[in-house]
Amino acid sequence: MNGIAHIQQAFGGARCQNRSALIFYYPAGYPDAPTSLAVLQKLAENGADLLEIGMPFSDPLADGPTIQYAAQTALAGGMTTAGCLNLVAELRQRGVAQPLVLMGYLNPILAYGAERWVKDAAAAGADGVILPDLPPEEGSFFESCCEAHGMALIYLLSPATPPQRAAIIAARTRGFLYLVSLTGVTGARQRLAEGLDDLIRRTRSLTQTPLAVGFGIATPQQARLVAKNADGVIIGSALIDAVRNAADRPDAAAEFAQILRAAVEKVEAQVSAAG
Repeated sequence: MNGIAHIQQAFGGARCQNRSALIFYYPAGYPDAPTSLAVLQKLAENGADLLEIGMPFSDPLADGPTIQYAAQTALAGGMTTAGCLNLVAELRQRGVAQPLVLMGYLNPILAYGAERWVKDAAAAGADGVILPDLPPEEGSFFESCCEAHGMALIYLLSPATPPQRAAIIAARTRGFLYLVSLTGVTGARQRLAEGLDDLIRRTRSLTQTPLAVGFGIATPQQARLVAKNADGVIIGSALIDAVRNAADRPDAAAEFAQILRAAVEKVEAQVSAAG
């Protein structure tokens, strides 16, 4: 099974259970490589449907303070582009079966060699990649590389995306479409962005590809609201905040995952279970 099919299978499995897919973002190498491996494994064991593995970068333009701090810590600890791929391979060796999607920025991949990176990422066990600074107008070569190795190149769409461009992005994304819930950077917010439901409805009219919503989702209540309309819910900064000061980060990640998994269950499923 190639990466695109693996991602589609995960969304389909969640849909069959009448719920949204739960997706966690966690940076490779934060606060060190062994701990990030353990955290990601615990997330996989406690309700995650997909895992986004952050590739630390010195200038993460789409990320807020929480992920910036985690990325700088990982870089200072020696995490590299190759190290991220090694981490993916280790997760597969440990039996993690969920789709693994790498999320980062283009410069380190270009320095590694784009075609070589895609080949090595697929060989390590990665299913897809998200690059916030790669616009579709410049993505053709990278799309071809990903297609050749069965990798999903997942594009982002924001509330500020013009309708004509939104249609292009929706047509070219693979695996799922990353729907940015707000205009701004990543980070936990006290409330969801106004107009998010309308954004989901407008975008759904453009594509049959699953829609996963990220940026700003911080609480179980917010995740539950998003899950009513979206095919997937993406949580990153709130997870990092939850485990940062924990005495046992992997156990804290497991508890966080369990709580959020319960939150994304569809209302109908909750009522049925209660009955």
